[in-house]
Amino acid sequence: MKLLGLALMVALSTVASAAPVQRGERVAFVDVNVVPMARDEVLAHQTVLVDGDMITAIGPSAQTSLPAGARRIEGHGSAFLMPGLADMHTHVSYEEDLALFTANGVTTALHMGEAPSWMVVSANQGIDDGSLVGPRVYFAFLVDGTDESEHFFVSSADEARAAVDLATTNGYSFIKVYNHLTAPEFEAIVAEAQKRGVAVIGHGVRAVGLPQALYQGEVMVAHAEEFYYTAFHNEGERSRIPDVVAATLKSGAYVTPNLSGFESFTVQWGKPKVGESFLRDPRAQFMTPDVRLFWAAHNSYLTRTGSIEPMLQFLKEFTKALSDAGVPLLTGTDSPLPGLYPGYSIHDDLRLLIDAGLTPYQALSAATRVPGEFIAKYLPKAPRFGTVASGRRADLVLLRDNPLIHLATAKKPLGVMTGGRWRTADELKRVLEEHRALYNSLMH
Repeated sequence: MKLLGLALMVALSTVASAAPVQRGERVAFVDVNVVPMARDEVLAHQTVLVDGDMITAIGPSAQTSLPAGARRIEGHGSAFLMPGLADMHTHVSYEEDLALFTANGVTTALHMGEAPSWMVVSANQGIDDGSLVGPRVYFAFLVDGTDESEHFFVSSADEARAAVDLATTNGYSFIKVYNHLTAPEFEAIVAEAQKRGVAVIGHGVRAVGLPQALYQGEVMVAHAEEFYYTAFHNEGERSRIPDVVAATLKSGAYVTPNLSGFESFTVQWGKPKVGESFLRDPRAQFMTPDVRLFWAAHNSYLTRTGSIEPMLQFLKEFTKALSDAGVPLLTGTDSPLPGLYPGYSIHDDLRLLIDAGLTPYQALSAATRVPGEFIAKYLPKAPRFGTVASGRRADLVLLRDNPLIHLATAKKPLGVMTGGRWRTADELKRVLEEHRALYNSLMH
């Protein structure tokens, strides 16, 4: 796998990542139906003006003048313009896989641990200069308390504080805490992170528990299942849901239910043939070969016994209760763990939020407005995004139908704007096809 990864990097260095697309030009989306996501509404027959990578004006098409030389993107009164989606839990290790996010309308991603240090430096630079197709990426530095999970780990409170220093020095925006930290190590991380103005997110540290950790300074839980292991003591006692939800709401923390991840684990649990079907899925052909080889050789879910289907149902009910109470939710996929396709799986996450009982507006809010609010709160210097409004980053997706009624329309965008560049569906398809052709040549 290491040799293939090296060959892949060399080969990709000789292939253009995208068709030439101008950045910084003035763009006008003319006669579009805007889904602003600030409220559950659609603004018909609007013109949206973009200068560089920022939205500068929105108004009725009949009353909005276009700047001289602006590139027109026609909506013809039938297309819908909404904010780009956000995947707030991914682990992609190859920059080339970032193009899969853009092709699926994902314009923001939160990398939740173990990104190569060079990727933290180069990914957004490549997106800005056009050498790379992908979303804006924010990075979290993962810290565990033992080497049991083969993550970066510490063994004392002093080392925990030093880990925060190391992360901030290397450009990470968040600290992700993992399962096996001791209570003193967790407390040291939170205290040092708060001193440096860095938010702590992640798992339910077993020695601390949830929702207790939320009152000590953890501001986002990366999986709803973390509550199952800690707050519900692995029992799924439904009578305790109201109290856990109330405590979570009171803490002010965000939750990424990650139902797409848990569904993927559920359907392949102890079923090798399902794992094989994941690799035959057409979406897998667009992933880097190393990821596919990892799925084939290191998928531990396929050897498990029993069923976790009842737990998935419990997590759906818990997610609905969190939403009903007003706990802010975020979409996130945990891709590219086996069965979770970078970019594509965001649509499974949205589908599962609907299955859990959320409305399309609530589900889309978890993928647009709420991630924008989360980043604005904990990275106040970052450009604002998540709604279609003047002064927001021009992360935009053009769709055939109204996603508030036909959510599946988001799977096939007509085009995506990210990093100040507009790319049509055909342009994005060409990027992915170039990658697939190269990967196939390396795999055979």
